[in-house]
Amino acid sequence: MNRTQALKRELELPCEGSKLTFIYLARGLAEPAETTARRRANGCRALFGLPEPFIYKNDLICGCLRSIWGVADPEEAEKAGKALEKLGGRNFGTNADHFAPDYRTLVEKGVPGMLADIKASLEAHRGTEEEAFARDMLIAFEGFSRMIENYAAKAESLMGEEGYDRDRLGFIASNCREILLHAPETFAQGLQLVWLTHMAFLYENRYAMALGRIDQYLFGLFDADIRAGRLTEDRAQELLENVFMKIYEIHALCGGDDVVNIAIGGRDRQGRESVNPLSLCVVRAVGACNVPGPNLSLRYTPGMSDGFIDECLQVIGTGLGYPALMNDDVNIAALSRYGYDMEDVYDYCMVGCIENFITGCQPPWSDNRFDTPKYLEYLFNEGGDPFAGTRGPDTGSIDGIRTMEDFMERFEEQLRQAVKQYVDRFYGYNVIKDPENYTQPFLSCFCKNCIQRAKDINMGGAKYPSVHGAGLMGVATVADSLAAVEKVVFEDKYTDLATLRDAMNKNFEGCEELRGRLLAAPKYGNNDDMADKYAVWFVRFLGGEFAKYKTYDGGGIYIAMASNISNIGSGAGTGATPDGRLAGTPLSDASSPTYGRDVNGPTSAVLSLTKPDYTVCACGSVVNQKFSPDMFRGINRKKLQSLIRAYFARGGQEMQINATSPEVLRDAMKHPENYQSMVVRVSGFSAFYVTLAPEVQRDILARTQHEAAV
Repeated sequence: MNRTQALKRELELPCEGSKLTFIYLARGLAEPAETTARRRANGCRALFGLPEPFIYKNDLICGCLRSIWGVADPEEAEKAGKALEKLGGRNFGTNADHFAPDYRTLVEKGVPGMLADIKASLEAHRGTEEEAFARDMLIAFEGFSRMIENYAAKAESLMGEEGYDRDRLGFIASNCREILLHAPETFAQGLQLVWLTHMAFLYENRYAMALGRIDQYLFGLFDADIRAGRLTEDRAQELLENVFMKIYEIHALCGGDDVVNIAIGGRDRQGRESVNPLSLCVVRAVGACNVPGPNLSLRYTPGMSDGFIDECLQVIGTGLGYPALMNDDVNIAALSRYGYDMEDVYDYCMVGCIENFITGCQPPWSDNRFDTPKYLEYLFNEGGDPFAGTRGPDTGSIDGIRTMEDFMERFEEQLRQAVKQYVDRFYGYNVIKDPENYTQPFLSCFCKNCIQRAKDINMGGAKYPSVHGAGLMGVATVADSLAAVEKVVFEDKYTDLATLRDAMNKNFEGCEELRGRLLAAPKYGNNDDMADKYAVWFVRFLGGEFAKYKTYDGGGIYIAMASNISNIGSGAGTGATPDGRLAGTPLSDASSPTYGRDVNGPTSAVLSLTKPDYTVCACGSVVNQKFSPDMFRGINRKKLQSLIRAYFARGGQEMQINATSPEVLRDAMKHPENYQSMVVRVSGFSAFYVTLAPEVQRDILARTQHEAAV
């Protein structure tokens, strides 16, 4: 058993209790403080400095959640819970996490350099309103320094303990001591500093904190070590595996998962293609770990070598589903619409699932879902919803609609009102009336300009304003529905809108022939312009509508062609639709064709999928594709690579691939005990298949499986 698998075994050892973040925070909150913001800073210092570190026997890079895991004294827990309840805090909807820290600056300056910058800012803002927040950042960062020191001391104290290797402990202790004294000088030191910073964010209960472009900001140290003979690529991969495997720790402790996005490849800050040997080490390390852990994203560029893409496909072909494949040129064009400096655009990464993010330059991400097919239901029923009993925009009776053009005008009016309602709801929960009481001093240290301005990341400190993503659901459901209305109602004149409405409202019971006609109408994903033109319209129209609005501080509201697994829940609350879909069944998934309707093979699917203009989609998109395991063997893998290159050359934005056969998935549903370690791609993330809800398992199983790439 290699060290990575031995570490996995350690991670899976039983651990009593739960996260004790609230205990340590409360101890800091109890310290004397003039303001709520200072109490938060004191809480940070206590949270980082008080816990006793835990080091696994197979650690090479230290830092783990088990350090803050345990059973709390009941009396202290009750008091701490009440103290934190009064304090409150930000959440995903109010820009708390889903953030890509500025690790490049951290690695370049190190702990002493960061502290020096904070102290310089404190001096520069003496006597101003900003002085207090500069002090808060200093307090929080000094707590982080103490955390590193504590890990060094713990490693030294374990020397001679049974099961621990003195050399490995010495390696850990030395690296921790060195990064307290100066900027990292080796790859291992850089990786150690980044990982402990990531752990500090997890101590704060932040979720989906990206590791970002690790193959770029650590490459200088990696390359110097390789050239000097201090490091081999195999050793670098082993160090990366030691870190990536610990992303799995939260699953081992409590069954949860964290979506930690890592972006590799793409262009550098000058716009040059930048795949390097460290990129390949990252791919191989993710494959070797074979856990849902790091959500690996590949920024694809046309000049990327066949050999590198082939390595990625081999990992995808294990069933892991990583890396997701992103079109760098499309994403760069989309982000360029928002006025960011081009060097920052080139340096974008992803947070969470697939969300494009300007690394270390803007407040944390937020998003929500926009259930587009629901507004077809409101259109047909004068703002009503006979299936779920909800109300939406009322654009009048359909009796006056005589042409497809009239129908589209009415639908567009529905969507205009819906977009405004969505944005109003977003403002309602996103805008905080007293942000000075919800400052984030440690997080702000890792966003450009916050230290220099001595301002919180959400209060004008960040280089750029916040952005929000509207996740547009059901493009294929809508495109198929509109094509069916055009074909069956207006072209063939087989029925009228009122009859169609009545049939949908009774879920097509007794209307089987009509439903058959609707199902036979053109469907998105088959290179049929009648359906595909509505997908083109969908992206263009909704992109334009959301572009009319801004976040509270003037940032963009991006569109995201992604649904995660919300297409299942939203479908459960949506009645039958004009495409022949039955009430309560899932909507189409993200940007993908409706499962089972893309029947003309992968080439036709690619031709459909690349017709919309995704340069208006600054957040990103998700296209789930499923290929048989045979497609990842021999010559077939080369054909698959050619298909992917063609897809991106035509303007496709993203593709992620499942490579597990339907037979295996069905057997796993029947005999989960035999498939405990099987990982599949779900949507913007991967997961252990047997841990997914049955409806999600069925949704993955329903995806169209392609047997050939051309």
